[in-house]
Amino acid sequence: MIPFDLYLAFIAATTVLMLIPGPNVALIVANSVAYGTRIGLLTLAGTASAMVVQLCLVTLGMAAVLGALGAILEWVRWIGVAYLIVLGVRQWRASPLDLTRVRPEPRAPREIFLRGLLVSLTNPKTLLFFGAFFPQFLTRSQPMVPQLAVLSVTFVVLALLLDGCWAVLSGRARKFLAGRGRARNRISGGLLIGAGVGLALAHRK
Repeated sequence: MIPFDLYLAFIAATTVLMLIPGPNVALIVANSVAYGTRIGLLTLAGTASAMVVQLCLVTLGMAAVLGALGAILEWVRWIGVAYLIVLGVRQWRASPLDLTRVRPEPRAPREIFLRGLLVSLTNPKTLLFFGAFFPQFLTRSQPMVPQLAVLSVTFVVLALLLDGCWAVLSGRARKFLAGRGRARNRISGGLLIGAGVGLALAHRK
């Protein structure tokens, strides 16, 4: 299985990433502010369902590739490190995102769920991210599928918890969310860069 310290690093890095507002969070916040927490959580159900589909696809493909070419795992890890740092720099320099200006979806529960599903499912960056992020926390000496399964389940659980917090809190904190976009960018970008550097140093040991 995955070494415990590496697993904790995965949880920490994933938590940082989950706190960065993206398309999923923006839609969840918009619907929560407009219609209340219940609708925000229904949006989350849609985005999380898409995430499960994407993780299944990535896990199956990654397990097959890395299982056949185990020697390239270290190179994939370094690509992931570079990706994290680039992501952090872009987040640091990004224009502040006003989450309260995203248009909410129609209130019909089915439309809310389907829109959340489609927004998450059609984001091409998600598959790229999973493919670059997960290999950094894999151990070549252990079977790939169980490790990827543990990471995938953990990722979904964290997404449900943290995006759920966005849904619950967004209606009560609209002004806070609107006014501190640049600070969010700087904090999350710095943490991402730090995570990338930390993982790079850990790989040298």
